[in-house]
Amino acid sequence: MKTVRRLLYGQILTSVLFATIAFLALFFFFDLVEELQRVGRNGYTLPSALWTCALSLPGHLYDVFPITLLMGTIFALSRLAQTSEFTILRTGGLGPGRALGLLTSLGVAGVILMVVIGEWLVPWSEHQTSLHKAQFRQGQALKLGQGGAWLRERAGASTPQGHQITINVGSALGDNRFLDVRIFEFDDAGHLVRRLTAQDARIEASSQANVASRWHLQGVVDTRWQSAPAPQTEQVGLTLVSEQHLGTLIWSSEMSPQVVAASVLPIDTMSTGALWRYTRHLAANAQAAQKYELQFWKKAFAPLACLVMVALALPFAYLQARSGGISVKVFGGIMLGISFVLVNHITSHLGLLHQWQPWLAAILPSVAYTLLSLSAFTWLVRHR
Repeated sequence: MKTVRRLLYGQILTSVLFATIAFLALFFFFDLVEELQRVGRNGYTLPSALWTCALSLPGHLYDVFPITLLMGTIFALSRLAQTSEFTILRTGGLGPGRALGLLTSLGVAGVILMVVIGEWLVPWSEHQTSLHKAQFRQGQALKLGQGGAWLRERAGASTPQGHQITINVGSALGDNRFLDVRIFEFDDAGHLVRRLTAQDARIEASSQANVASRWHLQGVVDTRWQSAPAPQTEQVGLTLVSEQHLGTLIWSSEMSPQVVAASVLPIDTMSTGALWRYTRHLAANAQAAQKYELQFWKKAFAPLACLVMVALALPFAYLQARSGGISVKVFGGIMLGISFVLVNHITSHLGLLHQWQPWLAAILPSVAYTLLSLSAFTWLVRHR
């Protein structure tokens, strides 16, 4: 059995490695062509562009590895079937159950590799990329959309009990540093009682037990209102009490720096842990969290795509050489992989549209394609 495992794994891993390197080289070339347009601006040099492209490789590897695993496995199994080596292995005692077990072990190894890449390597590379690019912005901030990023918490360490806090961050500059920050404080009746406007904000974790972070605000305008009772025929109004211009101000918040960072990150670059913390924060503050919950479950179930891919590849080993050449089989496998990615995206949009359970929308394509591949495998074993 060790000889069979060494033969199968050697053939498959060699093919997967070749396909992965080819795809990464192609993505590196595309990224380099795009980065070359920025060379010469603000001290951005060719080595800096090469380092930026290298830092983007872990993200590309996370995206293409399931497809390259499918391509490499189909190519290796099809070549073994074409040369009758797989037929000899079956004659020597390699039954369908053992073949499925060998590929399942390979898929589990791919799942572990995907978890390591997605949870540690990709966040590290994204962080290093942001720090690297910040060196060449020369004070230019990264705009966070047209309206900025919005956060909310029910009560902060610097606010009375029952008050609600809404924060708007206009742009990001460096690590845990933001520009054009506005903090709105509402009383328990929903009236605006305070607004802090800061040109610059730096967030750091607090050592106090009941305070998650401390915001060091600069260029602050502190505007306060007070509820004033009006005549009985009118509603309660707000009276401007004071407006202070402060150089610096420390504002305490119960939001951790990780939650704040997660709110300004693109959703597809967030790790599973960051998505979990941010969805809990949104749910605790009665904000819509379904999009982030769906992304969390997609991220959690993404490594299972490796098991789906090796399951899709196994039936190709039982196709005879007359059923088509290796190129035809590999092309068919690529189409299957692309259809899996397409169905995964469509299911996600349908889940958001029809308010499906996020975990169900995330895992449904994997279950469907696994059942499809196992059905094809069972039919081929019985009839071919």
